[in-house]
Amino acid sequence: MKDLYDVMQLLKRYGTIIYTADFPSDLDLMEEDLRDLYRSDFITAREFGGALAILRQNRLEYEKKHSQ
Repeated sequence: MKDLYDVMQLLKRYGTIIYTADFPSDLDLMEEDLRDLYRSDFITAREFGGALAILRQNRLEYEKKHSQ
């Protein structure tokens, strides 16, 4: 997994499409859904960890860009 698009495609595989027009909220919802998929053994620990790292990186970039 390389970027946010890959995370979105992973979620889409399980029927989840998230778009609220509020990027930080979208990231929160994606993280929550990833946690549910992992707890239910639908995704591996590697997929979960990679996707979570991408979401956190995107959040940091967003906060850095919008805090100026």
